[in-house]
Amino acid sequence: MFLKEHLLGVPEDVKTLILLVSEQAKKIRKGFLEHSSLAGTKNIYGEEQLELDKWADDIILKAMEESKLVRSVASEERDEITSIVKARGSWGITVDPLDGMSCVETNLSVGTIIGMFNEGNVLEPGNKMDAACFVLYGPLTTLTYAYKGWGCHEFVLDEQGNFVLRNESMKIPEGKIYGSGALRKDWIPQHKKYIEELEKQGYKLRFSGSFTADFNQVLHYGGLFTYPASTGSPSGKLRLLFEGNPMAFIAKEAGGNSFNGKKSILDVKPEILSQRVPIYIGDKKTIDLAKKFF
Repeated sequence: MFLKEHLLGVPEDVKTLILLVSEQAKKIRKGFLEHSSLAGTKNIYGEEQLELDKWADDIILKAMEESKLVRSVASEERDEITSIVKARGSWGITVDPLDGMSCVETNLSVGTIIGMFNEGNVLEPGNKMDAACFVLYGPLTTLTYAYKGWGCHEFVLDEQGNFVLRNESMKIPEGKIYGSGALRKDWIPQHKKYIEELEKQGYKLRFSGSFTADFNQVLHYGGLFTYPASTGSPSGKLRLLFEGNPMAFIAKEAGGNSFNGKKSILDVKPEILSQRVPIYIGDKKTIDLAKKFF
């Protein structure tokens, strides 16, 4: 089944927006050969931008503008929300155009992450989100989407340029892999004890440095992805709007859970675009165990 056919069961706006993302993903996939040099600029977090990162951000923003459905776009690469004056619709979109961009140089998998709010305001908790999706550019190019109450579904790009159903109604299994960011010497005590307990239970370390790739691994095999609070970064490293919320939303639709050391990531009210959050995402059993250490 093609992506377009599978989306017949969701509202027309959601269908249109996810199909727009799928078309931009094909362009980004091809763009790796043409736009991989450094752009000579930095984003709002002080990270050096690749030409591809800026280019991917531009084409996604243009597609959202031309859709007339999107009122506002918040991108990890921009320091302000982009308002679209001529929009007829009310959607608010969050965009991480190229997650894991530091992995491009070494040819590791990277991704695009999108969150969708029907009421236009992206500065809302993730539990107000209506849909989310991510594209993983690896040996295969896959698109995984979730719509509230509709579940989580994965599609793979075939040789003819079609996204074809690969896994329907995905459920995160109970698994024994984990990936943890931050230096071990900087881990807070609660996190250190939690990881030690996982290792005692036989969990094995799997961490690439690309959030999209590492989360996708958990989606398929279970276990945990975490980028915790640390002594140097008490709020963690990953961004709530652009990384935490969309992936926590997808995990929930796949039967998993999320945690920030206090509550579900989806219950955190963002105050600013650049807000960071400690992240624990995985199968329900592994996240329930995390809560016992905090």
